[in-house]
Amino acid sequence: SRYYREVLPGEIVKISRHDVQTLDVVRRSEGDPSAFCIFEYVYFARPDSIFEGQMVYSVRKRCGQQLAIEAPVEADLVSTVPESATPAALGYAQKCGLPYVEVLCKNRYVGRTFIQPNMRLRQLGVAKKFGVLSDNFKGKRVVIIDDSIVRGNTISPIIKLLRESGAKEVHIRVASPPIRFPCYMGINIPTKEELIANRPEFHDLANYIGADSVVYLSVEGLVSSVQESIKARQDNTPKTQKSFTGKLGHCTACLTGDYPVELEW
Repeated sequence: SRYYREVLPGEIVKISRHDVQTLDVVRRSEGDPSAFCIFEYVYFARPDSIFEGQMVYSVRKRCGQQLAIEAPVEADLVSTVPESATPAALGYAQKCGLPYVEVLCKNRYVGRTFIQPNMRLRQLGVAKKFGVLSDNFKGKRVVIIDDSIVRGNTISPIIKLLRESGAKEVHIRVASPPIRFPCYMGINIPTKEELIANRPEFHDLANYIGADSVVYLSVEGLVSSVQESIKARQDNTPKTQKSFTGKLGHCTACLTGDYPVELEW
């Protein structure tokens, strides 16, 4: 199989053995920007997915580079919790001029942790899920890049594991902004009360999760990382060939509370 093209927002496509036909395009209201879910780029999508003409892997790498600009730290190496944040960690390391080193390896024989019936069992599951490559970081200051921190439960036992295995310092850098609001567009985000960004512990998050420091990517940094190459391509595309209808836009409601449509209760 090979990549052909994206289905446009509101487009109805018929695929047959002969060709691909556009049957109809439901147009947006005049002037309304598109509102593509920005969390597809951060977390949901496979890294080899292509959205809006760009590969998700490349966007995640740019997020890591932007995070390095916004939140550098004195450290010896950069790593990640395998493996969803790896592109961002590589981008961060590249921009900081620090080596990217693996500190954890996944135990493929452990099942899913989130289905365990209580928090204690979930945290034990996380600890069992990873093996520690202690020779790679003993006595060193480690920066761990994560793609998101939702409840704050998964990262704590990992930090504890690294410290117990000899890490001198553990700094957490998150390649997306804090999730603060529920999504009404079909994504199952936990309730507002469950989100760590809305809890009192968030004001001293580093202490709560056991890290030396925690810094998130800004909303502006995420949006610019996502839109940078789309804008560049649009600027270089003749008006007659433009494939995007309306203004460029992404839904950041879970981060900002600014929903793309008015909600009626």
